[in-house]
Amino acid sequence: MAESQDYEPMLEMQVVAVVGCSPDPAKPSCRVASYLMEAGYRVIPVNPKFEEILGERCYPDLRAIPEPVEVVDIFRKADQVLGVVQEAIAIKAKGVWIQDGIQAPEAARLAREHGLKVVVDDCIMRQHLSRFGR
Repeated sequence: MAESQDYEPMLEMQVVAVVGCSPDPAKPSCRVASYLMEAGYRVIPVNPKFEEILGERCYPDLRAIPEPVEVVDIFRKADQVLGVVQEAIAIKAKGVWIQDGIQAPEAARLAREHGLKVVVDDCIMRQHLSRFGR
């Protein structure tokens, strides 16, 4: 990718909303959320289909979260990422992390234009493990 990735500042942020989080431990979103919780992050699941995931209240969208969110970790299809980034901007998140396999250049550009840190097509868990181990 031509643009730089904002790994370091994002990994220092402590409140992560996981959009598209699943309660299914076989799904990457659940594994990543669980890992982040074990690593000491405050994880807020976002999925309109569930009331609770991993023992945490689950919210239907970012705007419904009643506390500040630093990183929005996105597990959605590419055509849904722009809407999530627009919500992240609206709630004044500090960064968006667009997970493995997801290319959303317009969404990444919009996030950067609004001053958010951005990582695209990478895994927050893998990057945390590579820097801090477990």
